[in-house]
Amino acid sequence: MMQRIRDDVEKADDIEDVVESVLRASRALVAVAARSIARVDAAVTLPQYRTLVVLAARGPLNVRSLARELDVHPSTATRMCDRLVERRLIGRETSRTSRREVTVWLMPAGRQLLTKVTSVRKRDIRRNVAKVPAPLRDAMIGALQSFSDAAGEVPDQAWAAGWEGV
Repeated sequence: MMQRIRDDVEKADDIEDVVESVLRASRALVAVAARSIARVDAAVTLPQYRTLVVLAARGPLNVRSLARELDVHPSTATRMCDRLVERRLIGRETSRTSRREVTVWLMPAGRQLLTKVTSVRKRDIRRNVAKVPAPLRDAMIGALQSFSDAAGEVPDQAWAAGWEGV
C-alpha cells in the first residue's frame, strides 16, 4: 500500500515537472506568436488572429459557432468580427430568413495574413530549434505532437491545405 502511495506521489511530481516545462515553453511560444503577428500587422490582436485560424480550419461558421470554438461570449465574437470585417480579413453575411443568423468566412486578405505570419513564425521557431542540441530534436517532435493532439489542435497543413485555389 505504501509503495502505491509513493508511486502515485512520484507520478504527480512527474506531471508537475512536465506542467512547469510546458508552461515555460508556452510563454516562449506565445512571445514568438505575438512577435510574428506584430511584424506582419501590428493592428491584429492574438484573439483576432486565432479567429482567422479557426475560420481557416473550419470554413465558414455562424457567429455563435465561432464563439463556441473560441470559447468566448457571442457578443465578444461579434465585436471581433466587426473589426475583422472592417479590415476585410473576413467576410460576413446575414441570413435572408433570420437576421440573427450571421455567417463569417475568411477572405483572401485574411489568408494572406495567415500565410505571412506563419512564414515569420516558422523562421523564428527554426532559429530557436537550431539552438536545441540535435540529439534532443526527435524527442521534441514526438512530445510536441502528442501535446498538440491532446489539446485538440489542428495541424497547420489541415487548414493551410484549403487555401489553394481560393
